[in-house]
Amino acid sequence: MDLKDLRTEIDAVDKQIVELYEKRMDIASRVADFKINTGKKVFDKQREDEKLTEIKKLAKSDFNRTGLVELFSQLMSMSRKLQYQKLAEAGASGQLPFIKIDSIDKKNARVCFQGAAGSYSEEAMKQFFGEDVNSIPVDTFRDAMALLEEGSADYAVLPIENSTAGIVSEIYDLLAEYEHYIIGEQIIKIRHCLLGVPGAKLSDIKTVYAHPQALMQSARFLSDHSYIQQVGMKNNAFAAKKVSEDKDITQAAIASAGAAKVYGLDIIEEGINSADANSTRFIIITNQKVFLKDAKKISLCLEIPHEAGSLYHLMSHFIYNNLNMSKIESRPIEDRNWEYRFFIDFDGNLADSAVKNALRGLREEARMLRILGNY
Repeated sequence: MDLKDLRTEIDAVDKQIVELYEKRMDIASRVADFKINTGKKVFDKQREDEKLTEIKKLAKSDFNRTGLVELFSQLMSMSRKLQYQKLAEAGASGQLPFIKIDSIDKKNARVCFQGAAGSYSEEAMKQFFGEDVNSIPVDTFRDAMALLEEGSADYAVLPIENSTAGIVSEIYDLLAEYEHYIIGEQIIKIRHCLLGVPGAKLSDIKTVYAHPQALMQSARFLSDHSYIQQVGMKNNAFAAKKVSEDKDITQAAIASAGAAKVYGLDIIEEGINSADANSTRFIIITNQKVFLKDAKKISLCLEIPHEAGSLYHLMSHFIYNNLNMSKIESRPIEDRNWEYRFFIDFDGNLADSAVKNALRGLREEARMLRILGNY
């Protein structure tokens, strides 16, 4: 037999596979009808595990055994998605516990931010809420979360990601710990300046104070001046405040030009961050389960079974429902070595049927799922 003959045989087998696939999906559709009428869950992990065990016994080689497990895992996954779709069409997609609102009352909002006057967090807050916002500065990110929890603030503005230094891991961990929800985001351009007391020159500086991320973002400048000792601070504005209060010509802070004005400091060097296109994304969070009617991005937090293929199968819900996943991050789960919590951003609105369909599948198959916000 030549290659053409072999390909003809493959084509004949593929045709049978297609016919059997469509037959299987027709049965899955009838299973969905049964579950709609009886209220049974779509995902039955015990049944699927038993099925895969039986499939393994039918294989004639280890290579085929691995391939068949993958193939039938996909077949069962597609069957589930068909069932989720039929549940949605039958009006069984359910109502998510979020209230749709038209707008945020920015005029009367009490907003907290981590840092002090002149910080990038304050700048992000003012860009989102306006210059006259009723603001509450706090020392730490956890303090901001606590103010929301006790109702002393309506919103908090927190940095979650920098375009060059990456994520602010503490914010992700706090989002998992507290039941607060993202309702907006604000991106601001970062332009770090080296600030000193009036009259200070670069040659005078022996110590520089800044948030660790600002030090990281200015690594190239600092490596060129390696004689300068680097000291981490909770916030760049705190660093500027310290330099202003200490009145020591050998001290400098990395902060914004706005901080220089607030604390009466000179700008010794401007734009010392390594990347010109440096921006930080801030999230606006609240303790209310609300989302804006025109929201376009959804953030999730989920935990999955610690076994091969778990993440792969969960991701397929975004593909099947034609949802664009824009970001995924992982963070270790406390007291569970080598297990991780995943944070996912994707495009959509909680009122969309495709989003509801994907969330139903994710919720049934994940160990834990929380919607962190729609904004």
